[in-house]
Amino acid sequence: MIKRKSVFFLLLFVFLLAFSGCKSSSGVIYTAKINSKEAQEKPYVILISLDGFRWDYVARFKPPFLTDFIKNGVNAESLIPSFPSKTFPNHYTIATGMYPDKHGIIGNSFYSHTKDEIYRINRRELVEDGTFYGGTPLWIQAGKSGMVTASYFFVGSEANVLGSWPTYYKKYDESVKNEERVSQALKWLALPEKKRPHLITMYFSDIDDTGHRYGPNADIELKSTLIKLDKNLESLFQGVKATGLPVDIIIVSDHGMAEVPKEHYLPVDTIKNDSLYRLVDNGALLNIHLKNKQDEARVMDSLRQEENHYKVHKTSETPGFEYVAINPDWGQIQIIPDFGYYFAPQDKIETIISKSKTPFGVHGYDPKHKEMHGIFYANGPSFKSNYDINSFKNIHIYPLICEILGLNVPKEVDGDLKVVREVLKK
Repeated sequence: MIKRKSVFFLLLFVFLLAFSGCKSSSGVIYTAKINSKEAQEKPYVILISLDGFRWDYVARFKPPFLTDFIKNGVNAESLIPSFPSKTFPNHYTIATGMYPDKHGIIGNSFYSHTKDEIYRINRRELVEDGTFYGGTPLWIQAGKSGMVTASYFFVGSEANVLGSWPTYYKKYDESVKNEERVSQALKWLALPEKKRPHLITMYFSDIDDTGHRYGPNADIELKSTLIKLDKNLESLFQGVKATGLPVDIIIVSDHGMAEVPKEHYLPVDTIKNDSLYRLVDNGALLNIHLKNKQDEARVMDSLRQEENHYKVHKTSETPGFEYVAINPDWGQIQIIPDFGYYFAPQDKIETIISKSKTPFGVHGYDPKHKEMHGIFYANGPSFKSNYDINSFKNIHIYPLICEILGLNVPKEVDGDLKVVREVLKK
């Protein structure tokens, strides 16, 4: 009997320890294990990101499913990313409705002053650290209202943001085939009503991978990739349709793609100066963190004297931002290459020049260049049919999804439903 009690209390202690680790700083858990009665009455939304899918690919390559999906739904001229037009900042902007300056994921790599740490997307322990991520992601906002959620690889969904995760989520593994992702989404929709997620976020990297490798003008390679992805999306759509559930499907991308000839790579090594500043390289944007802020004028002058296919700016005066950047993690100075040029380490440039026969695709530039624009397509019971809308910023997707699911929009959100309300049925 004593042994049984000891085992019981040991298990109870482990459970309480695990339970406390999932709490936010306020002690509240925002992961809904079952749908509330109110949540069960709400429709369903699947938000799909096609990484690197440029705004003009469907018109160029005419994939049959997506062409029909758009015809019977909503089609934006383009989706305008936030600056810098990189993967992690823009996926998390879509997830939170906030500009990167505010939500904190300001690049695929950035220096965190509070942690004295460089966040990089290939460092799993940092990607999964929720303290890097500001704002309230859609899955957390839904969880607050008692709504079950799910995510297959969406940026931020692996991290314990506000101490919580989606109800169901997967840790990123690029080897997982698209068919498995589609199958899992349909399995989630087949769950009993109380456990069935009303918000599912998904991620596919195929187009981005091909665009980087061959450039955005490699029609043969891009079309081949797109047709395969189109079939995956059709399988998902048909499976969703078979459920009979009121499901809205929104397809977006984080950014577009621009071509960079191998001769247009700029060696970042020539700009480094470890004695004066820390440099964080995002290819289309270099963040300069001065070791002594009093050196700003001197360093600016020195860097500007060496400008060659790039420009040096004070952070507060940097073009591309939709606001005056105030997040200290940007650093005091930004260096931006001319459009069509890109920073890289010297050894990588030498490898590219010696082995590459084709231009590459890159992104991260000022969204004023339409090559950086992505897509917004939507289809389902909440959306109008055969409806076109002008280009709009990706911050507005958050309040749109909140409107469909009946969620409140946090005050700190930069997006505005008024910008996109017209796509919804009255």
